[in-house]
Amino acid sequence: MKFTAIIPARYASTRFPGKPLAMLGGKTVIERVYEQAVSVLGEAYVATDDERILNAVESFGGKAVMTRSDHKSGTDRIEEAATKIGTDADVIINIQGDEPFIQRSQIETLCQLFDNPGTQIGTLGKRFESMEAVENPNSPKIVCDINGFALYFSRSVIPFIRGVEQQQWFGHYPFLKHLGIYAYRRSVLSEITKLPQSPLELAESLEQLRWLQNGYRIRVGETNVETVGIDTPEDLRRAEEFLTTAAGHGRVQD
Repeated sequence: MKFTAIIPARYASTRFPGKPLAMLGGKTVIERVYEQAVSVLGEAYVATDDERILNAVESFGGKAVMTRSDHKSGTDRIEEAATKIGTDADVIINIQGDEPFIQRSQIETLCQLFDNPGTQIGTLGKRFESMEAVENPNSPKIVCDINGFALYFSRSVIPFIRGVEQQQWFGHYPFLKHLGIYAYRRSVLSEITKLPQSPLELAESLEQLRWLQNGYRIRVGETNVETVGIDTPEDLRRAEEFLTTAAGHGRVQD
């Protein structure tokens, strides 16, 4: 089975314009993401709507493809890029352009999900570390069936623990945090980008609920590695600190 990473990267960002080209430890953020993907999969493409990013990727020897600027989601941008590339990959992995520390183990876990022929879409979850974190609506929760397929994603705390005070719920169930990293079988990627927004997606503002509500099967792999995304200049400063610490312990490449 062949896997290819496509990395959506936009220049425009309300909170951090131009963040793919921000410098992190002597390299741009997008170069670091690209290197992590290629080190595991051997092939990756950056999908962008900005020539500055395209030129930056090509300047460090990476592969990039221009896409439209009016896509509503990274999934739509990835589908356009995959079509333009004409890839023969069986599975497309969506690695966000602001995740410079995505780890080998995370990518490998995503790939392994497709050993199960019933997996149409793959994603990752990580156990929450506190009840306070579980209650954060910006950290979607996942509940799965016994085979690891997602039953539901929600910004609410799920499941409800009956007969226990909410402050004590954390010790009664292994709450699972959703990490926004996806992989799709190539044919499924084409199908889901044609779907209209669903009622559950509109209610919770979670794109993956569109896929679930239309009957697609999302298998969830578990990781113990936290993602370190960059959404703001402050995140970049923290990433610099993380990079320095990780380099000192030889953990940057995992």
